[in-house]
Order: sequence, then C-alpha cells, then structure tokens
Amino acid sequence: MKSIVITGASGGIGADCAREFLGAGWRVGMIARRSDAMEAVADGSENAVILPCDVTDPAAVDAAFDRFAADHGRLDVLFNNAGMFGRAATIDELSFDEWRKVVDVNLHGMFSCARAAFRIMRAQTPRGGRIINNGSISAHAPRDHSICYTTTKHAVTGLTKTLSLDGRAFDIACGQIDIGNARTDLLQGIIDANPDNPPPTMDVRDVSRAVRQMAELGPEANVQFMTIMATKMPFVGRG
Repeated sequence: MKSIVITGASGGIGADCAREFLGAGWRVGMIARRSDAMEAVADGSENAVILPCDVTDPAAVDAAFDRFAADHGRLDVLFNNAGMFGRAATIDELSFDEWRKVVDVNLHGMFSCARAAFRIMRAQTPRGGRIINNGSISAHAPRDHSICYTTTKHAVTGLTKTLSLDGRAFDIACGQIDIGNARTDLLQGIIDANPDNPPPTMDVRDVSRAVRQMAELGPEANVQFMTIMATKMPFVGRG
C-alpha cells in the first residue's frame, strides 16, 4: 500500500486531497492542528492516520513524521500543503507579527515538513520518495494586498527547486503544484468581498486529482511544476 502525508488536512485542498487518496486505497497521514476536523475528513477510514501537529513547531513535526513512518514502515509521498493567507493589506498597514505568522506557517512549516520527509525517504529501504509542494499562482503573479502570502510562495519555488536538485542523489523527487481559485473556505473571503464581480473558480476536486496524478508517477518521472487554475482566471498580467 502506497503512503502519503498531507499537511493542512483539516480543511480546504488538504482535506479534499485526503479524501481522494483514501478513496484510492492509500495510507494517508493527516497533519493539522484540529484532530476533530481531521477525524471528520477521515470518516472512520482504517487507512487514515490522524497526526495532530502545529507545523510551526519543528519538534512536533519530526515526531508526527516519525510516528507515521513507524506505523506504516515507509513514506512514499509528502503533499506539503499547509498554509495561510493572512490579512489583506498594504505593507505599511501590517505589523511585523502579522508578517511573521504567515512566514512561520507558509515557509518555516514547509521547510520543517520537507526536512522530516527527506530524512525518512533518504534512510528507508527501498530508498526515495516524492515531495509535492503547494505553491500557488501567487508564486508567479501576486494579488494586490498579499505581500506576506506572495513572498512566502515565491520562496516555496526556491525550496522546490533545491529539493529537486538535492534529492536526485537519494531518489527523492520534488515538484510543485500552483493552484488558482479552487473553491475552498480560503477563497470564500475573496468571493464574499467581490459580490458584484466574483472571481472565476474551479472545483477543488480537480486539484485533488491533479495532486494524485503527480503522486502516482513512477520514480523515473517528475512533474516539476504544474499550474492548475480556473479556466477564465486571469494569470499573466492579472491585477
């Protein structure tokens, strides 16, 4: 049985991906802070492993990944998905604490989870695995009033490229999925703020199927970057 750890699995894209992989017969480690929400997503599946964890706590991240590896015997894939948007504002309207909170989750959290997965994948037999980072279209083109989120997502692209390069020697592939306007609670605030001109959106299930496609590739293949977005969503030159 293939195994995957999904971070941010209590809601949104992470929750839908957990359902997708559970439905496909994978062993799914689910990481988020809220156990009750993850239990609801798992819906009693015997293949779900609930791993309550704050990704901003490196020791807790290591413990969660070690528990999953000990339970299943190996880790095939990490979907490094946990993230937050933060308050929409211009830079002068934001406090340093607001900046740091987004960086702690979106960048430090992704680093800690990738580090834990890389360590396990490098040491297991057979060696190797796959890390899929959730980038976002904001890794390429920002929304207005999104300096914290956009900066971290640009940094995730650097994380992806370096992991892809460093992982070659250990049969660890790393790719990035850049998602635009999947219908989740995170996007709902943007929709609600624009009732007269709502943004085009897409079904979150399309994202989950795309993540699974990346995860199920053979070890000799890698999707380095995938962009999946609502068909009518502006991308290049959006503003």
